[in-house]
Amino acid sequence: MTTNTQAVPEAALTGSLRDYRAPAGPNLISRVASFYDWQNLRREHDLWPYARSTSTAPQARCEAKSDTGASFSGINFASQDYLSLSSHPAIKQTAIDAINQYGVHSAGSAALLGNTANSLLLEQGLSSFLGDREIVLYPTGWAAGYGSVQGFVRANDHVVMDILAHSCLQEGAKAATQNIHYHGHLNLDALTRKLERIRNNDKENGILVVTESLFSMHSDTPDLGAMRALCDRYNATLLVDCAHDLGSIGDDGLGHMGLQNMVDAADIIIGSFSKTFASNGGFIAVRDKATAEYLKYYSATHTFSNALSPVQAATVLTALNIVRSEEGRVLRRKLMDNILYLRAEMTKAGLETLGDPSPIVPVRLGLEGVGRFASRHLMALGGIANLVEYPAVPQGGARFRFQVMASHTKEDIDQVVAVLAKAMHDADIEYRLGHEGNPSTGRSPSSPSAEVA
Repeated sequence: MTTNTQAVPEAALTGSLRDYRAPAGPNLISRVASFYDWQNLRREHDLWPYARSTSTAPQARCEAKSDTGASFSGINFASQDYLSLSSHPAIKQTAIDAINQYGVHSAGSAALLGNTANSLLLEQGLSSFLGDREIVLYPTGWAAGYGSVQGFVRANDHVVMDILAHSCLQEGAKAATQNIHYHGHLNLDALTRKLERIRNNDKENGILVVTESLFSMHSDTPDLGAMRALCDRYNATLLVDCAHDLGSIGDDGLGHMGLQNMVDAADIIIGSFSKTFASNGGFIAVRDKATAEYLKYYSATHTFSNALSPVQAATVLTALNIVRSEEGRVLRRKLMDNILYLRAEMTKAGLETLGDPSPIVPVRLGLEGVGRFASRHLMALGGIANLVEYPAVPQGGARFRFQVMASHTKEDIDQVVAVLAKAMHDADIEYRLGHEGNPSTGRSPSSPSAEVA
């Protein structure tokens, strides 16, 4: 892929999706055009790194296309396939067998004949994995997250959540109540103050405390034991989203909940199949049958969505069986070896990684304009990673999100670190040259960014 060498206008290096989230004007259609103008300006200068598509399987090295159809190839750290199961022979054979037996479609809501024998077996497998909890399946992880809040919380209840909680959790809360209280990221003191204030004023209604076992933009984790204690003190319910670490972290595959010995601490566990389990879909795990049955009929994304297809349910179950096997343990160890090696090599190259070791390795970029140039250079040099910018992360806190697979080799890592270092160096120079009147607006790849806590 060739790099656009035209002078880049400032408008392509500034602005964010948030600027266009609430367009004004009486015509609902025409008022969105300004977003496309801004998006297309970035696209014209190869600064729009989203909506790319793979032309081959999403393996450690793949071929892909930009959203304009330009072909490129490279070392793939952008796909979410942590244990590299999406191309596993047993997974592919399971999918073929499921198609031969059931076809490709569930053809109904889970409430209306959409379940299959495969989905019932998957519920049983997940229940065993998570300590005999009751399982409710959802067509996507997003649907599970949304339904986990919307299904339980009512208008007079309260939701207290980490400011970095996933979109599905935040949107579920907005659909359920106006009583939403955000606290600073991983800030237990702030959480305590929120809970104390709520209970001092309202002893009658419910409180749902929402967190994630691994936050995907920062690669960090909360103190689940401390959060459980606070929930007990203030009569609150604890929800833990384990989308990114369940199956991929820990000797037993139970993620940070397992590492902290806190699987039993969560009242509600939600998860996604799209990171480790080689398919789309998600689940909610609760303690008893009554709670699960209530969710099935009062969480809208379960009741009013088609159920998981028989192919999805079968492949997830096969992936779960691998996760729980000795092969799964070996793959997790290989994955963690790759994670630690990637982080160490990036540090040697003067690059700053964020958070704790996990399949997500955030690499700090800083200013959004620098990040956009760096993404353009990285793709041209044969590296594939996702650029994350405001408002998904704090303003001035742009970063690459490298997503590591068990199938990556040391050669893959060595090469991608080398091209990343060059891409970030070249991006910094290019950005500075465009701002010669204000050299302080640039930053070197290893210097602190303007990110706020």
